[in-house]
Amino acid sequence: MKILHLICSVNPAGGGPIEGVKQLAAVNAAAGNQIEIASLDSPAAPFLKEMPLPVHALGPGILKYSYTPRLVPWLRENASRYDIVVVNGIWQYHSFGAWRALRKSSIPYVLFTHGMLDPWFKKEYPLKHLKKLAYWPWAEYRVLRDAQAVLFTCEEERVLARQSFPRLYRCNEIVVNYGTAGFLGNAQAARESFYTRYPGLRGKRIAVFLGRLHVKKGCDLLIRAFAKRLAADQDWHLLMCGPDQSGWKRELEREAERLGIAQQITFAGMVAGELKWGALLASEVFILPSHQENFGIVVAEALSCGLPALISNKVNIWREVEGAGAGIVGEDDLDGACRMLESWLALSSAARATMRERALTCFREQFEIHKAAHTLYDVLNGVVKGGASAAGA
Repeated sequence: MKILHLICSVNPAGGGPIEGVKQLAAVNAAAGNQIEIASLDSPAAPFLKEMPLPVHALGPGILKYSYTPRLVPWLRENASRYDIVVVNGIWQYHSFGAWRALRKSSIPYVLFTHGMLDPWFKKEYPLKHLKKLAYWPWAEYRVLRDAQAVLFTCEEERVLARQSFPRLYRCNEIVVNYGTAGFLGNAQAARESFYTRYPGLRGKRIAVFLGRLHVKKGCDLLIRAFAKRLAADQDWHLLMCGPDQSGWKRELEREAERLGIAQQITFAGMVAGELKWGALLASEVFILPSHQENFGIVVAEALSCGLPALISNKVNIWREVEGAGAGIVGEDDLDGACRMLESWLALSSAARATMRERALTCFREQFEIHKAAHTLYDVLNGVVKGGASAAGA
């Protein structure tokens, strides 16, 4: 099968969607499928050189919407080279452009919303939601309505998606497995790579956060909870890994200074490759008190390292993590973050070891990339053939 993934940007700093595309594509390509990507990036973007798949960069897009006049003509001219198009994400021009180019085409398209219909955004950004409300009927509503399938990475995402625009929502819903390749390297080498970069953290009990420094991730809650529950124990250290795309880092640093824990926090910036895995493997626990998280590939990556996950119940895979005994779940507020840390500290050494084993088992049974890739392929194949897999939910 020839598959085109369409996404606004392949910049790895964009987080989960492009990482998911790369990992799913790698498995499906290894199975003999041909995978290519089209994006709205500038052809001169330096991160294009790092992509392991062919990328058709059709930008640069204009403003945050990333409009480019090249997209629709390119899709109309080239869509026949593919069996199916997978659109990743909404609210930027690539999704509406796909609808414009393909709605009357014989080439089907499916859509991953990647959590972008979560009602949290409606509550947190009411003014932006009003803009989206005006945009929805003539653009994204049509994108969802005319897609052969709208794919959700878990049942929680599917249920929540219906709440953002309940009066005008229609699509063919399918829940698919989702996941990541997890850690496959040499654990000791990865740890040493990390300690070489951060020698002062050797021997520390590390709580690691991995993700963008963004208000929805609950970074401020994490810093305050750490100050309340772990500031008195100098053996503990909070490692904040992720890019600062919104300029929030300085405010977080000032909060840490105000709380007297600046020396117990390291802001590592974006980490990748062996350094990222080393950070996870050197840590005692992973924590993400997010206000909204569609799937959380970083959660699955942590589990693949046998790292228990302390996550809020706004991370959409919290039920799977809690049900497997692979972590601790709390509310997405200060009290919830504190309680998660307290629950971890209250566990015996044996109970922590058991949770580490269950974390790895949870990853292998529910989030390992091969299962996710095969499920996605079956759905795409069903859509192309017009079979039962495309029937929806």
